[in-house]
Amino acid sequence: MQEIAGTQRPQAQRHAPQGSAATTAPRLEVVTFKLGEEEYGIDIQKVQELRGYDAVTRIANAPEYIKGVVNLRGIIVPIIDMRIKFELGDPTYDQFTVVIVLNIGGRVVGMVVDSVSDVITLTAEQIKPAPEMGSVLDTDYLIGLGTLDERMLILVDIDRLMSSDEMGLIEKIAA
Repeated sequence: MQEIAGTQRPQAQRHAPQGSAATTAPRLEVVTFKLGEEEYGIDIQKVQELRGYDAVTRIANAPEYIKGVVNLRGIIVPIIDMRIKFELGDPTYDQFTVVIVLNIGGRVVGMVVDSVSDVITLTAEQIKPAPEMGSVLDTDYLIGLGTLDERMLILVDIDRLMSSDEMGLIEKIAA
């Protein structure tokens, strides 16, 4: 894996409105990324670093979405391809493919995404609850939908997703 632009964390671009209401309201700073045509966001506090996609060591009998493992400065890190996990078609790996290295509950996990867009700050007013879709779509792993001008971000609760029973990667995080 190669490090992108030698940075450990993306630099924040402030998109939240300025003023007294914006500075007192709760905010969520998210790293935005693309999977297919959709744009997602995760809490920047969970992001350890961004890296280019490199070859991984496959693990026998692992689910298809677990691409394998890499050695990241002495730590063995499982790499999950989110396009496969979310069943968004066949993944392609090119110069834009990024591994978002996450630190969740003291465990390091890599998440492959098509590309990383930017870092934005959302106010509480910009975060709408995820619509109930019944059994068609599992919204347990969503914080909600972030709205920013014409953009709509699917906000993922990455702690809950990575500690889910189906992923089996991280022990349940105490609430």
